[in-house]
Amino acid sequence: MTLVCATKTEARSAMYLGAPTAVVGIGARGALPEGPLVSFGLAGALHEGIECGELLDATRVVDSDGSVLWEGGPLGVEGAREATIVAVKSVVENAAERRRLHERTGADAADMESGVLARTGRLAGCLRAISDTPTRTLGPVGKALDSDGRLTVPGIIGMCSQPRRTARVLRDVRRALRRLERVSP
Repeated sequence: MTLVCATKTEARSAMYLGAPTAVVGIGARGALPEGPLVSFGLAGALHEGIECGELLDATRVVDSDGSVLWEGGPLGVEGAREATIVAVKSVVENAAERRRLHERTGADAADMESGVLARTGRLAGCLRAISDTPTRTLGPVGKALDSDGRLTVPGIIGMCSQPRRTARVLRDVRRALRRLERVSP
């Protein structure tokens, strides 16, 4: 199985597991590796009760209308919560929109890669750590990356315009990445 990550930062966290990894860009726009795939990285919580840094071991991936794209057993990661992930095309920043997505789909969190991987028919699991919640959104950091996960100049300017919020978001993201690094293979 290959751990498929959107960004190099997520892939660095995956290296601690010793499994093959692939970086495919935000929204999985890049070439996908052959064989079974595990969606691995960050996700945004859709409802309260899920905290930044919490680990989700998905048993279902759904589309934004609630239709099931993939369903399977959990990977069995110790300390992870079984969950449903909704496939989205962009970061969902608005708390009300997160709530509507949760109500419409039953999903616990959203990401931009799991749906693409599920549509290949080769998804074997989905392990995501929560980087943001409805009350602790990504703000300027969510708009700072290009499709390859690299910071853009306008993104850096936006982050610098809100230094306290940016610092808080980066702490939350780091907490989630550390949680991924501590997964037991």
